[in-house]
Amino acid sequence: MSHYTQLTREERYQIYALKTAGHNQVEIAKIIGRHKSTVSRELTRNRGLRGYRPKQANNFASSRRQTKAASRLSSEAWTRVGQLIREDWSPEQTSDWLRREEDIRISHEWIYQYILRDKQAGGDLHTHLRCQKPRKKRYGAPDRRGQIKGRVSIDERPSIVNERSRVGDWEADTVIGKQGGAVLVTLVERKTRLSVIGKAPNRTAQKVTAVILKGLTPLASQVQTLTYDNGKEFALHQEIAKELDACGYFAHPYHSWERGLNENTNGLIRQYFPKGKDLSEVTDTEVQAVMNKLNNRPRKCLGFKTPNQVFFGIAPPVALAS
Repeated sequence: MSHYTQLTREERYQIYALKTAGHNQVEIAKIIGRHKSTVSRELTRNRGLRGYRPKQANNFASSRRQTKAASRLSSEAWTRVGQLIREDWSPEQTSDWLRREEDIRISHEWIYQYILRDKQAGGDLHTHLRCQKPRKKRYGAPDRRGQIKGRVSIDERPSIVNERSRVGDWEADTVIGKQGGAVLVTLVERKTRLSVIGKAPNRTAQKVTAVILKGLTPLASQVQTLTYDNGKEFALHQEIAKELDACGYFAHPYHSWERGLNENTNGLIRQYFPKGKDLSEVTDTEVQAVMNKLNNRPRKCLGFKTPNQVFFGIAPPVALAS
């Protein structure tokens, strides 16, 4: 006994070509090996304003299947999707978390479609998706910012740091707001992706160092190395190394990929504090809230666990609210 299978994209192009050549529905059905009612239904259901066109017909059929499948999910499941998206989780993060932790199976493609329909209906879920803007190529000349005393090149950093096999290797950078104003100091642990973020009133080495020590001193037992860029705000790296009993290393000038994790994290932070924003107006509470968002967001590279789960063993609060 043969089972019905839905028409393929190629069969729809065959139907279009045969119809254009003047064949009737019965003849088309015989040629492509389908029942005449299948061809009749196809030409009726998937016809557009300009007649039957195969590409449009295939899109109609796919959309219909997707809507039918999505309707099998309960309204509670979609409410849960909206809750996680509003925590700034990506559709992929949301899909995997729900599958693993709550046995709700929704593909990330469905979630994107759900967000699109919500946007068309005037909803705000799309505002929680991370916006990605094309990066501008940085054309650099030799570094003219002067030498940092006691600077140790990344070439001398232990090879184990590249393996991400241990906890305790951090990358450090700053996120600049309005020119000459306050900055965010960002620290990210390479294995667990844990972020520590603090605000400094300016970009001087003294203020940046104070923020680094405030953020990492409670975690000093899990700080083994720090890798900096070549900004003069890290000129007091030796003081940091002494206080935390950790080694400091500097990436090569204009080699941002050597601190790729930190650069990526800064991009995530820009979702909340865009370029040009006066960071002096940002409160410590707001900075803490963003840090919590990042550390409670599941990461694909961590098997969709969160940095807090891997570093501290703490489940995200939103998971407990279900």
